[in-house]
Amino acid sequence: MDFSDILQVRKTSLVAFIALLFVFFGFSEAGAQTVQGDTATKNTVETDAHIPGVDKAHDGHAEEKFEPSAAIMEHIADSHYWHLWGHTSLPLPVIIITDKGVEAFSSSKFNHGQDAYTGNYYTYKLIEDKIHVVNAAGEVDKNASSRIYDFSITKNIASVWISVLLLILIFAGVSSSYKKREGKGPRGFQSVVEPFILFVRDDIAKPNIGPKYKRFMPLLLTLFFFIWFNNLLGLVPIFPGGANVTGNIFMTFMLSFIVLLVVNFNGSKHYWSHILTPDVPKWLYPIMIPVELIGVISRPFALMIRLYANITAGHIIVLSLIALIFIFKSLFIAPVSIAFVLFMDVLELLVAFLQAFIFTMLTALFIGTAVEDGHHAAEEEHVV
Repeated sequence: MDFSDILQVRKTSLVAFIALLFVFFGFSEAGAQTVQGDTATKNTVETDAHIPGVDKAHDGHAEEKFEPSAAIMEHIADSHYWHLWGHTSLPLPVIIITDKGVEAFSSSKFNHGQDAYTGNYYTYKLIEDKIHVVNAAGEVDKNASSRIYDFSITKNIASVWISVLLLILIFAGVSSSYKKREGKGPRGFQSVVEPFILFVRDDIAKPNIGPKYKRFMPLLLTLFFFIWFNNLLGLVPIFPGGANVTGNIFMTFMLSFIVLLVVNFNGSKHYWSHILTPDVPKWLYPIMIPVELIGVISRPFALMIRLYANITAGHIIVLSLIALIFIFKSLFIAPVSIAFVLFMDVLELLVAFLQAFIFTMLTALFIGTAVEDGHHAAEEEHVV
């Protein structure tokens, strides 16, 4: 691969990254409000809702019972706050579009769900990490709540922006180095990035797509590095890591939806004829055509579930092992738990790369199936 070709791939990849940023901003917020169901369990632990789960000590003082499921779900869910360390959190911007106008304020106004905030049009409260309109009595006004749309910058969205910014800075720097060192061997960070680009080209794009692979290299590189970087950031327990971006079902939905559009808009005549006029007796068309159309949707759906499930499961396992220390409250359990956590963290580093590779490889495979010419397919069958 010559350096000018690599440089062109870098530039088109940057455009794809920026496009993904805007698409994610529109769609990921819907997921931020519904993902993981009960996402603010920590807030309810500190309120009267958790009183039945409190153990009474002999001296009359109340001792809160540790609930591992609540702590785990809080860490893997999205939030209007970004936890930094200890009891310190970074409040994030709240942007609400109402039927009367736009409201914008800091999530610190909610005091982690304990207080309501009166804006210019309504009074809002954070309940189970969802913003609702409440009346003077503090009760949820369902009619008013249905007329507001939450476009807040949540932790997952902020993490997407950070990862995209990092990728733009990295690839812009590498691209600049190639301009200065055109015709020369890679140096510094170039030598780190180039093997992965060549890996995507030679081991993913070419074998699965064929001669038309160059058209799809920007998309494949974007998917690979975006997923990989966010998987790695999710393993970092401190800011700017800790967000569960690729473990958010709406994020993986958007990635799969992009794949669905690319595959089907680039589908060849042979691809669509196989779906709409399959090589079966015509009386089977009412059965086979719906089955083929379901297959068109099910393949990106499988991509969505695979990435979401693997990343979420990894986080849950690590957090469950850590929770064992607080459940047993024993010095004998702590070393064992920490050893398993370290092992799982190392394994998660491998999984972070594997999931990016698998998602990108299957995307290339689906694209290759769609752009394949019937003439080439017939030749291959004849050779076999």
